[in-house]
Amino acid sequence: MAEQRVPRALIVLVCTAAAVIVLAGMQAVQSILGPVILALTLVIAVSPLREWLYRRKAPGWMLITIPLLVVIVVLLGMIAILSFAAAQLAILAPTYAHQFNQVIADLQKWLAGLGYGAAEINRALSSIDFGKLIDVAQSVFSGLLGVFSSLFLIVIMLLAMSLDAPIYSRIMAAARDDRPALIMAFTTFTHKTRRYLIVSTIFGAICSALDIVALYALDVPLPLLWGVFALITNYVPNIGFFLGLIPPALLGLLEGGPKTMILVIVAYIAINVVIQSFIQPKFLGDAVGLSTTITFLSLIVWTWVLGPLGALLAIPLSLLVRALLVDSDPNGKWAAALVSGRLPSASKAPDAAA
Repeated sequence: MAEQRVPRALIVLVCTAAAVIVLAGMQAVQSILGPVILALTLVIAVSPLREWLYRRKAPGWMLITIPLLVVIVVLLGMIAILSFAAAQLAILAPTYAHQFNQVIADLQKWLAGLGYGAAEINRALSSIDFGKLIDVAQSVFSGLLGVFSSLFLIVIMLLAMSLDAPIYSRIMAAARDDRPALIMAFTTFTHKTRRYLIVSTIFGAICSALDIVALYALDVPLPLLWGVFALITNYVPNIGFFLGLIPPALLGLLEGGPKTMILVIVAYIAINVVIQSFIQPKFLGDAVGLSTTITFLSLIVWTWVLGPLGALLAIPLSLLVRALLVDSDPNGKWAAALVSGRLPSASKAPDAAA
C-alpha cells in the first residue's frame, strides 16, 4: 500500500501558522523574554574573558564575578548615557525654538523663490511644531532607556547564567557524540554572535570617536553624547546609522544652518562608508551568515516582537533561530543557503570506480 504523504503546501501553512502563534506569544511576554535574551547575549559576549580566566587557573568565584561586573558596568554606562541624552534634549529644546522657526521661514521663502508658493505648502510648513519634534526625540530615548528598565531582572539572569555557564559548557561537550548537528549549530551560533558583537563594538567605537572629532570641529552641541549614541545605534542593523545621524544633523541645522547640517551628514557618511563598508567586512567576514533581506526582515519582526530591544538584538536573535531551525537539521543546507544568501558547499562527487 502506497504511503500517504502530507502535501508540502499544507506543511508550509502549518509552519507559518505556528510561527505566527509563537511570535505573538513572545510579544505577550516581551517584558520577561527581552531581558532574558539580553542577558544570554551578554553572557556569550564575555565568555572569552571567562575562558581566559579559566586558562589562567583563576578561582571559581573570579570566573563568575569578573565577567558579571564587566557586563553590569556596560549596562549602567548605557543607562547613564541615554538618561543624560533625554535630559539634555529637554534642556536644549527651549533654546532652539527661535532658530527652528527661522529655518521654517527661510524654507518657505526658498520654496516661494522656486515658484512653489501655494498656500497648501505654506500651511504644511507652518504646521510643523518644534515641540512635537522634541517630544518624538525624547520618546525615542525613553524607548531605548526602557530597554534597560528591567535592570534587576537582567542582573539576576546574568548571575544565574554565569553560574551555570561552566557546567553547560561541559554538558555541550559531552553531548557532541549523541547530537553532533545540534551541538555544532549552537557552537556556531555562539561563535558568530560573539564575533559579531566584538567586531561591531570595535569598529563602532572607531566610528564613534571619529564622529566626535567631526562634531567638535563643526561646533555641534554635545558631540561626546552623540558619538556614544552613534555607538549604541550601531547595533541596529540597516537603519542604525540613520538613527545615530538624525540628532546631530538637526542640531547642526539649528546651530549653524544648512551648511553645518550638510557637513555633519557628509562627515558621518564618509566615516561610516570607509570603515563599515570597506574595512569592517574584511574582519567580520561571514560572521553573521544572514542575507541583506533576512537582516532587514529580522529588524522588522524582532522590533515588533520585543520593541526597541528587538532592534538592538535583531542579529543575535536571528542567529539563534537559524541555529535551532536550520543549522541543527542535517538536511537543511538549502534552507541555510536561502537564509545566508550563499551557495552551499558542493558535496563530494561519488567515486567513479565504485
